[in-house]
Amino acid sequence: MVVDEGLLAPVRAGVPMEALVSDDAWLEAMVEVELALARAQARLGIIPVATAERITVAVGTHRFDARTLARASRDAANPVVAFVGELQRVVAEVDSVAADYVHWGSTSQDILDTATMLVARRALTAIIADLDASIDALAGLGERHRDTVMAARTLGMHAVPTTFGARVASWVLGLLDARERLLQVRDHHLPIQFGGAAGTFASYVECAHRSGGALSTAPAAEIYARLTGELAAELSLAQGTAPWHGVRTPLADLAAALAVTSGALGKFAVDVITQSRTELMEVSEPVAAGRGESSAMPQKRNPVLATLIRSASMQVPALASTVFGAMLAEDERSAGAWHAEWHPLRECLLLVGGSAHTAAELSAGLRADPSRMGRILDLSAGQLVSERLSIVLTPLLGRVRSKKMLQAAAFEADDTGRPLADVLAENPAIRAHLDPAEIRDLLRPETYLGLAPDLIDLVLSRQPGRR
Repeated sequence: MVVDEGLLAPVRAGVPMEALVSDDAWLEAMVEVELALARAQARLGIIPVATAERITVAVGTHRFDARTLARASRDAANPVVAFVGELQRVVAEVDSVAADYVHWGSTSQDILDTATMLVARRALTAIIADLDASIDALAGLGERHRDTVMAARTLGMHAVPTTFGARVASWVLGLLDARERLLQVRDHHLPIQFGGAAGTFASYVECAHRSGGALSTAPAAEIYARLTGELAAELSLAQGTAPWHGVRTPLADLAAALAVTSGALGKFAVDVITQSRTELMEVSEPVAAGRGESSAMPQKRNPVLATLIRSASMQVPALASTVFGAMLAEDERSAGAWHAEWHPLRECLLLVGGSAHTAAELSAGLRADPSRMGRILDLSAGQLVSERLSIVLTPLLGRVRSKKMLQAAAFEADDTGRPLADVLAENPAIRAHLDPAEIRDLLRPETYLGLAPDLIDLVLSRQPGRR
């Protein structure tokens, strides 16, 4: 019986990330690590070259049963012991001598941690590709609406005028920040893990010394450098400074980058949900048959893509915190802390992978309605630009007096439903310095945008391939 098909996590159901971080993907990565170890040891003369070849041939046609290994894993509290037993059995059917060199000098944590780094690298590559698609789509949207004026909102209320292009620029900025962190982790902070039983590398050194090969008299540091260098190159992972069994920084770095990415995607989603409200409808999600339907209300078209993204963003920080907590690993290998990392880390990858994939679709089809933005902007009847009047009047009337006058005028405009410009024009103190035409001109939203139209250009200057 399959426990989880994504029924309760639709954000990642059916997306490519499911295959990239499945049980089978982890098993395949563990096989890759074991084969890389055998090949690296063969190249360095630690095991016979023919032995590594036979191990590779034997494993090439075998398919491991994840459910069987999962059940067997309860006996050792990790999946590697049962996996290695199966691996040795498979190789023994081809060559019993070669089977003796399977997992030569290694330990469970070496294999699982390094396999995790392989899985993470592939998952991050997929997430980065989806972020790139979102960034490209939003870049075009922001450029098209660089001058589309809308109401900026602070604490849910109209604040000052901005542009929709500036709003989009804030989304792109967050995604670019996330992309940089993911790239940094993927390319520099996913190291192999090879330290032997307690991170001393003693078993690998002993295997090399007993081999009779070129490294049989080499010092331990040289064997470590040579073997880990070969393994890192074989697996396209970072070499690392030293074994990190009890130092879980690589996992914490990965979890942190995923949490930041989920937050950047969530910010985008929250704004889309808000701007999609019936009374606003400034933006709308791409239309697809059956999407956004309600089981009870025929008229509804819910912002489901943004909802899926937001749901993931609300879960990832808590999952990542478990990975951070696992940094409190006692001694050279923890009883429980290491084991606690695996599931929440995979859930983070699944949720962020699903979220990024969904965001790419949302970004590509997101529609903006400038006319709605304009009508909503007009609701303030000029009050949106009262900050500008405050700046103009302060040198003339003093800060406290000008603020009180503008506040009183705004409240009167609200109560009477009149434009702010008309109320201000009736104030003798203001009329002494500004005539009605000047007041109206100062309260035009499109003339008080500051840097807003340029923000999309500033943000996109960071985008790869742009100048």
